[in-house]
Amino acid sequence: MEWNEKLQIIIDYVENRLQRRQEPIDPREIAEIAGCSFGFFQKVFCYMNGISFSEYVRSRKMTLAGYELKSTDKRVVEVSYQYGYDSPTSFTKAFQQFHGATPKDARRQDVRLRAVPKMQLPVKQEYQWKLEQKGPFRLIGTSLRLSRRNGDHAAKIPGFWSDCQKNGTFSRLASMDAGTPKGLFGLFRRDEKNPDALEYCIMVKADAALPEGWTEIVIPKTAWAVFDCVGPVPQAIQNGWRFLEEEWLVNYPFEHANCPELEWYSDGNAYAADYWSQILIPVADGKQSACKQTDRRTKNE
Repeated sequence: MEWNEKLQIIIDYVENRLQRRQEPIDPREIAEIAGCSFGFFQKVFCYMNGISFSEYVRSRKMTLAGYELKSTDKRVVEVSYQYGYDSPTSFTKAFQQFHGATPKDARRQDVRLRAVPKMQLPVKQEYQWKLEQKGPFRLIGTSLRLSRRNGDHAAKIPGFWSDCQKNGTFSRLASMDAGTPKGLFGLFRRDEKNPDALEYCIMVKADAALPEGWTEIVIPKTAWAVFDCVGPVPQAIQNGWRFLEEEWLVNYPFEHANCPELEWYSDGNAYAADYWSQILIPVADGKQSACKQTDRRTKNE
């Protein structure tokens, strides 16, 4: 594996620890991925990127902490512990040095916060895709209502995945998964009446009864353009969407069917270099009618 590939896996590992699992970064795991000592990895990282690894991680922590304070009602002490600080005092000092404002002031609407995005590395990309008839199939799972304003949805989705891992939702989904091969689906559903509102769902194919508080989508048989994404997530999926938005979705000769676009995540090590995920775009060629979606939701959501 080339160094850039290893570095991308480590960057994704950092994001997973900070956003989804909310656990400390383990130098031993980084050394194992890099195939060298942690000290040597730090030297190479700094040489290649012009910033120390510890400074990059600290910048990402402060960026994400800013998102948390702006978009949630969490107390400062909760956010400080979430990002690995021993006390609110040390967190407040680091936050103010990075953003130029205290965590308390950050919640004011007129305060502008600094944001250092996740590092992106140039990676060779090649995609395989096919047209495939699928369905009908039924998806069940849990969902989160979001707003598109100010990028609110982009900030909250990683936390939603993290919550599902922690509260046992992933285990429940896996136990109901009737797909072949098995895997999780991610999808957006837009509100036709409110263009700023949308719903993000994490689901599986299932025949089981719909659990209380969950939602289901039944998608009739339709044609799909299926794109294979190979590599650790979320980078592989993000690169796939970038390719689709910049090239394929601009030029493809198919009519988009009336179904949600899907992401599919296989059952495996999501940080492996050969991890397999897919993006599925519903298409209609004019000979088939647009796909109609049925939706039923249990009460007490």
